[in-house]
Amino acid sequence: MSLTIENPRAPRTRRSPGGVNWEKWGWVYMRVSGVILVVLIFGHLFVNLIVGEGVKAIDFAFVGGKYANPFWRIWDFAMLWLALIHGANGMRHLVNDYAANEKLRKLLLLALGGSTAVLLVLGSLVIFTFDPCPANSPADLLPSFCS
Repeated sequence: MSLTIENPRAPRTRRSPGGVNWEKWGWVYMRVSGVILVVLIFGHLFVNLIVGEGVKAIDFAFVGGKYANPFWRIWDFAMLWLALIHGANGMRHLVNDYAANEKLRKLLLLALGGSTAVLLVLGSLVIFTFDPCPANSPADLLPSFCS
């Protein structure tokens, strides 16, 4: 009885019909997004925890004041999208490595893609539609900083 083991260093890439190597670009994305995420996350933590009064000062009013500036909305939007896609790409690698059954692998990848899309849409909606002082709201329900 003979057992043949494939060469582990042999190139095995999935290419699209146009010839684009998506695995290579996924690898590049993970490295670039990881470096950018380090900057975004430490900047986020520095502003929220060190510049202000610490974690005790983070409340609805703090977020409302922060989101009054479009810069922080774009900062959080970039952090959301980069982190979710970075994490989903990492999970995709795990599914591809450990799901031996082809149907199960495709189902898991579909669930991963769907959940990532839903979280990206919901997170983006929260970031860009957040209004601490909505118009036509009863004054007793509004925060104290709303006029």
